[in-house]
Amino acid sequence: MHLVNESDTVFEHVISLIQRHSFIVICSGIIVFSQTIAAELSRNIQFRGGLQNARIQFEQKKTGRIAFIGGSITQMNGYRPMVSQWLKQRFPKTKFEFINAGISSTCSHTGAFRLNDHILSKGQIDLLFIEFAVNDDQDARHSQRSCILGMEGIIRQAQIKQPKCDLVVTHFVNPNMLKQIQSNKTPRSIEAHEEVLKLYNISSLFLAREVADQIKAGSLTWAKFGGTHPKPAGNAIAKELIEDLLDHAWAKPLPDKAKKTILSIPKNPIDPSSFFNGRFLSPDLTEYGKAWKWHVPDWKTIPGGFRNTFAGMKLLCSDQSNNDVTFEFEGRAIGAFVLAGPDAGIVEVSIDNEPFRSINLYHNYSRGLHYPRTVMFATDLPQKMHKVRLRLAKPQDTNPKRRAARILQFTLN
Repeated sequence: MHLVNESDTVFEHVISLIQRHSFIVICSGIIVFSQTIAAELSRNIQFRGGLQNARIQFEQKKTGRIAFIGGSITQMNGYRPMVSQWLKQRFPKTKFEFINAGISSTCSHTGAFRLNDHILSKGQIDLLFIEFAVNDDQDARHSQRSCILGMEGIIRQAQIKQPKCDLVVTHFVNPNMLKQIQSNKTPRSIEAHEEVLKLYNISSLFLAREVADQIKAGSLTWAKFGGTHPKPAGNAIAKELIEDLLDHAWAKPLPDKAKKTILSIPKNPIDPSSFFNGRFLSPDLTEYGKAWKWHVPDWKTIPGGFRNTFAGMKLLCSDQSNNDVTFEFEGRAIGAFVLAGPDAGIVEVSIDNEPFRSINLYHNYSRGLHYPRTVMFATDLPQKMHKVRLRLAKPQDTNPKRRAARILQFTLN
């Protein structure tokens, strides 16, 4: 529920409430408010897990560290700053720190591997917002299982490392996902993510279905929403869903002696190979031949678009096929977070002296962009020490210009 600003009239506030809630009735010309103002939630708001730890921190300690992780929908000037502003208004005496860990084009796999470096290592996180449904669908085109490997990797890892952190997941939407919902189908990425969120008791917001519902009701169009990267009107819908969720969770007064609780973690994961032990390994810590260079590429001389997100970063680079990269790691999965541009080639990987397997770094979006993506070499290895050998394959006759590899990080689980 919104507080009435001094500049608002009572009438204006009542109209606003009527538009956003269904708890007002007219009886004999008298407006009657339900005693449980935040009791009714939209079917597109799944309230789970209480969300009280963050509130206790904000109200008692007067500080809060909020993080957002996702793709371009998170990185852009969209729902994230709107939610941040609302939290500052709701808790005007609280000093907030906001972490923007959105990286355009990245999926939940990359999210699981970078979660610690980009968020959890920054100190106690009180509230974490997550957004990966769209990129798991259109960028990564993940299978059902791959969606679970990434999302469970994020959720379980956060709960293991920071068991007092509250989490909220928002399912955004693209045209393909919207068509599925309008045909009474649940997009694969959302279905897989919800399987994880139900098990771990994490609140979620089905923004994708909210958009479909409002379009069906005639109160919204896809153009007004703004498309895959929403316009302000579309991001405001996401913000309002989050606002309604948190208003509902925080409706009752907080007891004076309220204490944070440690969130319970399911004994067994949905998939034991999920990336909840995901982390980065710097390529600088590997052994590599002279054909490889650990440096900042001269991007001005390399064809293809380049995002400033990666400006100044060192990468392990090569365009020759006569040298290996070797290292050892303990775990169950190995891959690489790469920038794959128009010249992205094929790497060959051998694990534990097994025959080399070919991994294509090129992506459909690589045609004009050095596209950030995580490519997995293996995900179901036995839990033990493994030896990795990686090399560039010789350029194919059909694509002689695709001969490069640029590795930001190796991804380990």
